[in-house]
Amino acid sequence: MNNTNILENITTTTLITSIIDLIIVWYVFYLLITVMRGTKAIQLIKGIFFILIGRGISNAFDLTTTTEIFDTVLEWGFLAIIVIFQPELRRALEQLGRGSLFRSNSSTAGADYEKMREAIVKSIRYMAKRRIGALIVFEKETGLKEYTETGITVDANITSELLINIFIPNTPLHDGAMIVTGDKINSAASYLPLSDSSKIAKDLGTRHRAAVGISEVTDAFTVVVSEETGNISVTYGGKLDKEITLEELDELLKKHWSILPAIKEGGGLFARK
Repeated sequence: MNNTNILENITTTTLITSIIDLIIVWYVFYLLITVMRGTKAIQLIKGIFFILIGRGISNAFDLTTTTEIFDTVLEWGFLAIIVIFQPELRRALEQLGRGSLFRSNSSTAGADYEKMREAIVKSIRYMAKRRIGALIVFEKETGLKEYTETGITVDANITSELLINIFIPNTPLHDGAMIVTGDKINSAASYLPLSDSSKIAKDLGTRHRAAVGISEVTDAFTVVVSEETGNISVTYGGKLDKEITLEELDELLKKHWSILPAIKEGGGLFARK
């Protein structure tokens, strides 16, 4: 009887230990994904999962050569990960040292997104009327950290006054792109990759080429105001839409600012009462 109790206690202890071990492993993976989220590294992680799936399939069908290739890739892959993910790993260690890795992200639930969108449209209207050049990038699924780090960190709430002031000519932050992440202005004066597409009209300047360039390498939605004509353009998916109206801009913001919660139909800024 005593032996039975001892075995039951050992089994229970082993089960609890296994559960704790599993929770720790999953939490470590969660932290790694949290750190790498918002960077291109997350795309590479997806690639690694595809390799693992491919390895399992090739092994199941006894594809010897293919399995050996996958094994070689995985064997050297860990060294490649350290090299490729070096900036993200460094950032993770820095956050761990500051203790910020374990802090929960502040919730944006209940934020007034309607007012934020109205502030954006209001500022675009002001700048277009006065031909103040502007380049605003809205981050979506693909992270833009490598571009925000080229600019000046702002980390401020979205207001029309701040948007306008940043792009006023001859101010320190007007030259470059503003990047919006979530409900915050993440950075200003950021550098974006320029598109080499021959489809872009020659009369369009660097802002438009940068807007198309970022849309070619990420899924970001970008708004451009031309300082020559005051025309409003947007880019997404490598596509450039020129000379759109404020009403069209409002609808496109609803569609492409995808992190926002759904807004009830008929509640647009230009809906007639």
